[in-house]
Order: sequence, then C-alpha cells, then structure tokens
Amino acid sequence: MAEEAGCHWCAKWNEEIAHIYPKTVEGRTAPLQRYDVHGHSPDVAFAQRVHFTPTFILVQDDTEVGRIEGYPGEDFFWGLLTMMFEKANIPLDSKG
Repeated sequence: MAEEAGCHWCAKWNEEIAHIYPKTVEGRTAPLQRYDVHGHSPDVAFAQRVHFTPTFILVQDDTEVGRIEGYPGEDFFWGLLTMMFEKANIPLDSKG
C-alpha cells in the first residue's frame, strides 16, 4: 500500500479495512506492506510510478501484477481486490 501523511482516503481505508484485512483470505494471500510515496520505494518492479494515495499494488516475484488506485469505499474495494487476484491468476489462500 502506497500512502502518505495527510491522505484522507488512506485514513478512511485504515478506519474501515485495516483491522479486518489481515484476518481475510486476501490478507493471508497478500499480506499488506506499507510504504510512504515520499520515502524509499520497496524493491519492486512497478508497472508505473505511483501517482495517487492510497494505491494498493499486488506483487508477485518482486513484480507488480495489479493495482487499485485510490480507495473506492469498502463496498467496492473487496470486489476490485478479488478481480485483481483473478486477473493475475493468484489463487486465494483459503487455509488458516
């Protein structure tokens, strides 16, 4: 998750989703790692530069395979996340 201080939508995601995410099948399959867009970037081959916060980037083998730019609200977030996993052919880890 690319984020920055003062980001209203990052705060909204934190309020609505952050506490739930690690407990979900999506969170177990792709544990959240955060980085500040104004700080050091992770060692990942991004498809393009991050322009908006929050941006949720799905990474496989240190390469971006999908992203959600912005936070569309709780109702849309989960559906977009599922579509991102499906498009990248990443099965969700239903164990645990």
